[in-house]
Amino acid sequence: MSPIRAENRSRYPDDWADISRRIRFTRAEGRCECYGHCGNDHGGRCLARHNEPHPETGSKVILTVAHLDHTPENCDDENLMAACQRCHLAYDRHLHTANARRTRDERRGQLTIGEPA
Repeated sequence: MSPIRAENRSRYPDDWADISRRIRFTRAEGRCECYGHCGNDHGGRCLARHNEPHPETGSKVILTVAHLDHTPENCDDENLMAACQRCHLAYDRHLHTANARRTRDERRGQLTIGEPA
């Protein structure tokens, strides 16, 4: 399971570890559930399996759980997808880009339009 940033920990339910384990290993049977949600064409379901070399990158797969609506509080099964790190990072790419931009701007002392001074 991927680490949760300390500032976001309170957004996850107390039983998140159990929910994540059930999605990754019971429902998904240790395999990425992405059918292209990430923007990559897998030709069907992604073939990545937990603890095995990734079929595209060769790196060891660590299966994670993605929130399809990007809201950690929403842990309905329909909102969760077991994902290899490649698919999860690609699915969340726009969030990572926005966070990186915000961090760079904050380091330069700039505020984003609409944010209070």
